[in-house]
Amino acid sequence: MGVFVLIFNAGTDNEGIHSILVGNRNTIMMFESQDDATRFALMLEAQDFPMAKVEEMDQQEIEEFCQQYGFDWQFVPQDSTVLITPPEKNVGKTDWEQGNSSEKTKEEQQEISSSELDSIRRRLEGLL
Repeated sequence: MGVFVLIFNAGTDNEGIHSILVGNRNTIMMFESQDDATRFALMLEAQDFPMAKVEEMDQQEIEEFCQQYGFDWQFVPQDSTVLITPPEKNVGKTDWEQGNSSEKTKEEQQEISSSELDSIRRRLEGLL
């Protein structure tokens, strides 16, 4: 069965799925209705969250993803009588941004090594 989820940075190397932190567990919202998912994405954007893209995915695929990575999931039926609103605040740094900072650190280390090599090269050329 197809469900709709919110994806940040869709189609990039920095793609992430929207989740809500409940206690210490991330919960992925699976919407039955594309309209409900779009409405939720617009509410997020109105609260200065990054723009999310609504994408249809297989429900079983999302549930397997959640089980594999230790997330919970919440199915939101179409025209649900329960009002679902976004959290009041966004996390300071998203999981995918935290991953990028470690990549930058590795790149910075390589740049440092490169500058050290240039320095050594200049000293050796000076000896000739």
